[in-house]
Amino acid sequence: MSDNKTRKRFTGRRNTNTGSGKKYYNAKNSKNNIKKKQPDKLKPSIKVAFLGGLNEIGKNITLFECEGDIVLLDCGMAFPDGDMLGVDLVIPDFSYIEQNIDRVKGMVVTHGHEDHIGGIPFLLSKMNIPIYGTPLTIGLLSNKLKEHSLFNSAKLNVVKAGGRVKLGCIEAEFIHVNHSIPDSCAIALHTPAGVVVHSGDFKIDCTPFMGDMIDLHSFARLGTEGVLAFLCESTNADRPGYTATEQTVTSSLDMLFRDAVNSRIIIATFASNVNRVQQIIDCAEKYNRKVAFSGRSMVNYMKVAEELGYLKVPKNMIIDIDMLSRYTPEQIVLITTGSQGEPMSALSRMAYSDHRKVVVGEGDFIIISANPIPGNEKTVGNVVDELLKRGCKVIYEGMYDVHVSGHACQEELKILQKLVNAKYFIPVHGEQKHLRKNAELALSLGVDKKNIYIGDIGSQIEINEKYIKELPPVASGKVFVDGLGVGDVGSIVLRDRKHLAQDGLIIIVASLDVYDGHVISGPDIVSRGFVYVRESEELLDGIRERALAILEDCADNNIKEWGTIKSRIKDDVSKMIGQKTGRFPMILPILQEV
Repeated sequence: MSDNKTRKRFTGRRNTNTGSGKKYYNAKNSKNNIKKKQPDKLKPSIKVAFLGGLNEIGKNITLFECEGDIVLLDCGMAFPDGDMLGVDLVIPDFSYIEQNIDRVKGMVVTHGHEDHIGGIPFLLSKMNIPIYGTPLTIGLLSNKLKEHSLFNSAKLNVVKAGGRVKLGCIEAEFIHVNHSIPDSCAIALHTPAGVVVHSGDFKIDCTPFMGDMIDLHSFARLGTEGVLAFLCESTNADRPGYTATEQTVTSSLDMLFRDAVNSRIIIATFASNVNRVQQIIDCAEKYNRKVAFSGRSMVNYMKVAEELGYLKVPKNMIIDIDMLSRYTPEQIVLITTGSQGEPMSALSRMAYSDHRKVVVGEGDFIIISANPIPGNEKTVGNVVDELLKRGCKVIYEGMYDVHVSGHACQEELKILQKLVNAKYFIPVHGEQKHLRKNAELALSLGVDKKNIYIGDIGSQIEINEKYIKELPPVASGKVFVDGLGVGDVGSIVLRDRKHLAQDGLIIIVASLDVYDGHVISGPDIVSRGFVYVRESEELLDGIRERALAILEDCADNNIKEWGTIKSRIKDDVSKMIGQKTGRFPMILPILQEV
């Protein structure tokens, strides 16, 4: 058809005989025949508050709010740093959640690792909210809640991968991913503001040891439909290439089992790494060995995994740890906790000869099937050294492929970023170097720099189809768990503990006359962690004389305020000790009136 004929066909006032059912209008008549197009209604915004998991490893928890409804994603714990003396666990600060509890519709959980579920018992002790997760995740959480006597009151709901759950105006979609624990999921939040995808912890494993490959189709579907924001984990963002498949561990374990034919095999791994334990059990079956578990968390996790069908154990293979002496070393595989060198873990107790049921030494073949979490390298190294001193053969990080990461490296991160194709990109889960590197990957894929946000604990942002902006921060921080105490150890207590650990303590005890304030007895000097008393009598006598002089001077000048007297003793004695020793112990005056 010629151009003239084409123009003639489309320039009539109305062509009702097109054969296609379509109607065409002349531009001159469009004003009369076409209704004026209404502007698109602006979608609402969604707020995201980061209560943990940024600029740190662990303690992951994120809060999403849209049209007044709030959904939490994960609630984990973290290991204490070396300067958190005496602290057992670190959990998030729940203050902001408590302030808005009437609007919280529930929590979705990505998977069953401690850094994602470890804080939930402490949250549920304050408020009871519905929790949704996959079967193994809920099973592991149930066991944890029983230890805290919270299981009977908890509102736990099982959602299989591919399922959806409605939480107010927000609908959460669970998407299967590969990780180092079965039943791991990413979460897509379908909200009035748009779709927000949170990757959870993931990797792309085409040949996973257990279950199916990551559901890339669902990520691609969401990317095609349109995603407002993508929150992507960053743990391995500084590692190039791809994460190795779990199948490499199977080959390495088989080789090591052959090499250790005459030795007792002890393998340390994460209690929650069900896939790794299954690999060990399969090797043990092949080489006719019995399997025992050491460590309370290991025993509990394996019990739950077996009950739910995630762990396949041949009949009569598992033996109690008390029965080890009934078998020869070459008949035993002991699977234990302690791959991170935790001081109270089973492997650490073995290394320092503090384990009540297992003594290690020559003839033991020990495999540490885990990489140290950043910050734990020294503690793991100390445990390895102690095991080597006792004559054990130790296989640890880098020696063989006895561990592969459960987290995506750079190429996998780029694949998922391109599939999701979100307007806004927010790196999560990692230290600053990891977050920055993940942001650089997004930039290299064409994401506009102004559409990338790197936050911190307490950061709150508002996301809209038109913009992303930072809001005032919310209440957040670290809460320390020490024994049965939760939150009663703060920065001041930790500072005192550090002070005591570094320079020790001097206690000055004196009795004062109730009428004139003069010294009746003392001052007596007690030293703890400062100097060896028998070899430092001259120094302690000097401390006694200085304290006595201060007390008498205060009495002579009618100074009776004990706060003032104690401050003078602390300042003067500390200055004297500092000049003579270069150390500054804690000074604790104890005064009583007689």
